[in-house]
Formats: sequence, C-alpha cells, structure tokens
Amino acid sequence: MDLIVEDLAAIDDKLSQRHIDLDPGGYFIIYLDRDAGLIYAKHFTNVIDDRGLAIDPETGKVIPAREKVERTHTTVFNARTAKELCVKIFEETQPPPVTQLNHAAYLGREFVRAEVALVTRQEYVQD
Repeated sequence: MDLIVEDLAAIDDKLSQRHIDLDPGGYFIIYLDRDAGLIYAKHFTNVIDDRGLAIDPETGKVIPAREKVERTHTTVFNARTAKELCVKIFEETQPPPVTQLNHAAYLGREFVRAEVALVTRQEYVQD
C-alpha cells in the first residue's frame, strides 16, 4: 500500500487528538531563529495535580494550554539540528528535564519538524 501525503497527514492529525499524560519534568516551547539558523527549546517547570493538569509551581494556578502565559523559563536550549538539540537536552543535561519516554519521543518529532521548517524556510508551529 502506497501512502500519500494526505494519508500521512490524516494519520498524524488523528494521533494528535489522543490523550497524553503531562510530564512532571516540565514542558518546552519550541521556536526558530531563522537569522541565526537555530532551533530553540525553552524549558518550563510545572507540577501535575491530581486531575492531570499542569500547575505553575510558583503561583499554584493551572497553566492554560491555549492562552498566552507569562512565565519564566528554567533553561533555554538551542542548536542547529534536531539531533544536536536532543544531545544537549538528553545527554549533556543531567538529569535530563524530561521524565517520560512519550515526551522524549514527541520532542524528537517536533525538533525534526522544526529543523525541516528551518531548512526549507517553511512556517513552524509546534504541535
């Protein structure tokens, strides 16, 4: 069976709708600096409450998923490629700020998407 781009996009869209548990190690905001040719990943800490919601450890308030939130990041990682960024986060930072394998896999996928967007000059929006 030959998969075409539309099929791949449909599979990806469907999988993006599934429930995933949040990582108590925190979350990342990924963005590009095209002028510098870099992928950035800002790491933010959080606490997961008994409902599975991310809570700001400083304020105790729920961190909304779809609103702009002013928070201070703990670390900013940057690299030229997805692989270089993964090495910095998962190998050079001890302990790594990621505590769940599904989160690590998600970040790897997102870093590759960001790298492709950087190289092809396409828009990058984090999933």
